[in-house]
Amino acid sequence: MYPYLCSVLLSLMLYIEPAWLRHVLLEGEAANSCDTAAARQFDFWLGEWEVTVRGKLAGTNKISRAAGGCALLEEYQSQRDYSGKSLNFFNPELGKWQQVWVGSAGDILSLSGEYFDGKMVLTGEAAQDGKPVQHRITWFNQAVKGTVRQLWESSEDSGKTWTVVFDGLYSRKH
Repeated sequence: MYPYLCSVLLSLMLYIEPAWLRHVLLEGEAANSCDTAAARQFDFWLGEWEVTVRGKLAGTNKISRAAGGCALLEEYQSQRDYSGKSLNFFNPELGKWQQVWVGSAGDILSLSGEYFDGKMVLTGEAAQDGKPVQHRITWFNQAVKGTVRQLWESSEDSGKTWTVVFDGLYSRKH
């Protein structure tokens, strides 16, 4: 009876959550898909930053590893009374980066995209006043200068025209 029960439990665990079982059986070795080059493409954003817009301090941002190195946690604080956090991760099943942002004003934005030509480009759609609005955020990897430029644009006409929402320069805190 005991071997049969173990066999049933093992089969059930494989069916329900194979990634979890692989992690348990391998004790984390070789089961971590976070150690790939693709999963490290956004590492240029890691660090503590001062964020300026047209030369004026807009806020601070701290980007750190989270979830055992499988994600990046963003913690933004504006100079005003606004803050927000995002979780950023490479989804190997989709072959894309994903971000989920939650702001202190109750705003939520879910984006996905790719890293190419020295920049991370994430896009998504959110409702504004009951109408769909497309969002495109681009992070330009300017590691040589020690900066990252973040350009956030939105479109209310399905991407025919884009309006700049935010154009910030991240400089490493000293």
